[in-house]
Amino acid sequence: MSEKRIDDVTGTETTGHNWDGIEELNNPLPRWWLWTFYATVLFAVIYTIFFPAWPLVSGATQGVLGWSTRGEVARDIAQIDEGQQQYREGLLSVDVHMIRDNEELQNYAVQAGAALFRNNCSQCHGSGAAGAIGYPNLLDDDWLWGGRIEDIAHTIRHGIRNEEDPDARFSQMPAFGEMLTEGEIAGLARHVQSLPDGADPLSGPAGQLFADNCATCHGDDAQGDPEIGAPDLTDAIWLYGSDLASLEDTISRGPYGVMPPWGERLGEANVRALAAYVHQLGGGEAGEPRSETNVEEQIGEGDVPEGAGRTGGDPSDPDEVPFPEEASGTD
Repeated sequence: MSEKRIDDVTGTETTGHNWDGIEELNNPLPRWWLWTFYATVLFAVIYTIFFPAWPLVSGATQGVLGWSTRGEVARDIAQIDEGQQQYREGLLSVDVHMIRDNEELQNYAVQAGAALFRNNCSQCHGSGAAGAIGYPNLLDDDWLWGGRIEDIAHTIRHGIRNEEDPDARFSQMPAFGEMLTEGEIAGLARHVQSLPDGADPLSGPAGQLFADNCATCHGDDAQGDPEIGAPDLTDAIWLYGSDLASLEDTISRGPYGVMPPWGERLGEANVRALAAYVHQLGGGEAGEPRSETNVEEQIGEGDVPEGAGRTGGDPSDPDEVPFPEEASGTD
């Protein structure tokens, strides 16, 4: 049992605690420390009166001043949105392929699209838009569903093979592992691997397999079809890997990549800004517009006239102007 006593050396009462013969003195706290502590208690009481502080079931006390950092941020965002409203209206007032004809509008679209890309697309396509296995590279000139700016906008707006949007782009490669033997799949994989080197897609026994099972979608020349998302097999650009094991796996199981629709989440102005940004990264296709359809009709039909322009850009540049919305790109 601990006992308090007066220390013989200092004349100070002990706390009664003893560790290996060392006793703890019961010295009073420094006066400056006590006054500092009392001041912090007083400050806390005043703070809870004037500012949001105590959590409640569905919120918190608002304080008599009604101020919060969250509200301050919301006001700043609203102010920025107001300043950008003219550009948003500009994006909706012209056909998407004509955005590039207005230098100021194009610059806004690219800067806004860069922020949208970082927030929503970089997770799959990479911060530099170079993609990865199963996620298309947006910097090259190889496009599964077409690389014209209106094609890109449609893909962003509706997505690919998702169950949320009835206008999503859709195609499906069969799982040939259920139809062909392992030997046939191995031979077909070697044949496909040789196509970028100039091999005839229809030559030899493997060419016959190609003609019977693959040419319907990829074409007799193996150069694909962007209308159905069938990739070009002659350009040495491989979405799921170029080694034999990867090609055999692709042929056997028939990969089924999915991209969500972003049109409803982002809004049409942001979709167009993102399309303009992705298109100018370096691989977007140029083309003449199909028609001069009114922009409101395009939005309603989910189709935007064709056209393109390139200005260059870096999706990982931290100095690009921020944009308070979100989006995603696609190949």
